[in-house]
Amino acid sequence: MTFPIKTCVICSEEFELRPDKPGFANRCPSCSEPESTEPAEKNHLDAVARKAESEMNEARRRTIREMLYRKES
Repeated sequence: MTFPIKTCVICSEEFELRPDKPGFANRCPSCSEPESTEPAEKNHLDAVARKAESEMNEARRRTIREMLYRKES
């Protein structure tokens, strides 16, 4: 079975697009590799940052709720 030949959008190298290839379909395996091996970043927030984010999210939800259920006469 032959696989389709694609051209990498980053390095312009031709490669075979295989079903088990990691990364993006328009990038060669060598250009896709750094993104697939990077560890997922975790946000470690302190108490003040969590409280500020919570308050910001609450204000955002309140604004959206008001916009959705506003009675226009």
